[in-house]
Amino acid sequence: MSTNSSVISLAQRALSVALATASIAFIGCGEVVERVPARPKQARATGANFTLDVDPMMRGTVASEVAVNGLEPVVVRGYGLVMGLKGTGGRLMPAEVRAAMIQELARRGIGNPATSPEGWTPENVLNNPDAAVVLVEGVVPPGATKSTMFDLRVSALPGSDVTSLEGGDLYTLDLRPGPMLVGSRQAQIIAEGKGNLFINPFVEPGATRKDAVNRLVGRILDGGTVLKDLPLKLKLATSSHTRSRTIQSAINSIFPREPKQKTDTAHGENADSIELTVPPSFDGRTEEFIQLLLHVPLDITATEVTALAVRQALMANPGTASSAMWRFRALGKRALPVIQDLYTYGEEEPRMAALEAGAALDDALAVTPLLAMAASGSVENRVRAIELLGKMGFNPDIDMGLRPLLNDKDVDVRLTTFEALRTRKDPVIVQLDIDDKFDVALVPSDVPMIYVVQSGRPTIAVFGEELAIERPLTFSAWSGRLMCKADTADEQLQVFYRADDEARPEIQLTDARVSEFLPFLGHKTTVEKPFPGLGLSYGETIGAIHQLWRAGYLKADFKAEQDRVLAAIIRSQKEEEMIIRPEFDPDPAEAAEIAAQSPGAGSSDLATIAPPAAVEVQAATRDTVPR
Repeated sequence: MSTNSSVISLAQRALSVALATASIAFIGCGEVVERVPARPKQARATGANFTLDVDPMMRGTVASEVAVNGLEPVVVRGYGLVMGLKGTGGRLMPAEVRAAMIQELARRGIGNPATSPEGWTPENVLNNPDAAVVLVEGVVPPGATKSTMFDLRVSALPGSDVTSLEGGDLYTLDLRPGPMLVGSRQAQIIAEGKGNLFINPFVEPGATRKDAVNRLVGRILDGGTVLKDLPLKLKLATSSHTRSRTIQSAINSIFPREPKQKTDTAHGENADSIELTVPPSFDGRTEEFIQLLLHVPLDITATEVTALAVRQALMANPGTASSAMWRFRALGKRALPVIQDLYTYGEEEPRMAALEAGAALDDALAVTPLLAMAASGSVENRVRAIELLGKMGFNPDIDMGLRPLLNDKDVDVRLTTFEALRTRKDPVIVQLDIDDKFDVALVPSDVPMIYVVQSGRPTIAVFGEELAIERPLTFSAWSGRLMCKADTADEQLQVFYRADDEARPEIQLTDARVSEFLPFLGHKTTVEKPFPGLGLSYGETIGAIHQLWRAGYLKADFKAEQDRVLAAIIRSQKEEEMIIRPEFDPDPAEAAEIAAQSPGAGSSDLATIAPPAAVEVQAATRDTVPR
């Protein structure tokens, strides 16, 4: 689709602007607190709350009557404790942060004689060289429901003496929206985070050191969990109980109450506002739900007529392809007869709008043209077609049609095909669960490659079943704590590993094939699972295999998914207006004092710390692929 056809239509941008002038929503104390300015006299007479500039394509939809509160993702932050750092932690931190962490650790039972080892106090934990206090950030999707999981970014505090976060585990911490605060003026908790840190093993752009990995920043895949449903509301442009009931009826007809859904999807509060409940079938897909809801027609009795009108408008103005696609989807399967002949339409934008809608509505007739597009054409269209096929329901023709693309010459096509087949649970992709820490995915391909997933479920994908570590081999990493050697004729590698300087070293044998070597690195030998292994974390496993690749012992490409967490945080920071919530407003003198303080310094109950100035940027080098 063209750049003019964004997922959120021009009308929706206008809605956001109108809403911003009409009301300001704050997330705090687990609910939306609104301030609606008094309407001018002429507005009171007509009942108008704000004005909507509605695109012709959007007339007669929910979006032509309302704006959405809660449409933006929420950046959450918190101070956390990382343990298990093997002497690379630090004790330097602002006094206010130390006091807050001591209080938090005590609240979680550290120092309690009944539950903690002797001498295990909050103060001793913070002074332990194996521990570090860190800044944790994540991005919660708009309208996220309880138990939604999201990725976390973890970084050492500015000015701390931490030298590395590699191999650490983040203890459970609370995550709150808004700026970083400690003490009594914090926003209420909306999520929590924990898990094993994954350090990005890829060299930073412009680095000159031999080992230029940034070990002060890591991530935890699916490490955050939303604790309560985030509110979503529709604000009516014109106050009217009749319009409110019409909108509710249209929404609830398209999104009827599902099992375990306590309330209707749309339930009115008053003539100005409608509260929304995300149906369970859209858990983790709230942004998709919002888009569909905004494109729901107010008149649900004339689906075919509406579909024909949308089709006609699309043909007249292909630039409306994105809005047309969402409108077709919102109309449901009764729109399919109207759009099916567009699957092979000559003009690209109407064709893609119809195919996207058909794929989302699981129309089997869309499969053949999508497979044809996936096999040839521009890379952008091929990738989009593969993504759409990956989301369709069970259909052996899709799986058989996609499998050959695992050998495609274009790396984006190969990777997108892997992700699509993995989503479809195609048995050709073999997934090994390594001690419930991460997965190793074995991908049949003629093009050897290792692909590291950096969002969602931790996964290392191995393309090429026979990919093996080259021999003869003499390899050393981590200051000699990990060493491997083998002669040319050896089928197995001899591996020496010492967890830390005081640990007892171990020597084990393992297969040289990467499909066997990766599980060996991650598995911890137990009575129940006695086969050999080193018990490394996901991050350590990636670090080890990446260093082997850099040393030239793996004849394959090494690719990484782009860090979506950092990109989302930076994007949200640029867009959000940092407004102090009304329930936390300090008096003017206190606010002036806070503003004058440098990061890390402050009053006893309120301190702010800015995120580190240096941020990771994925390099466009031979070992990374922007995705």
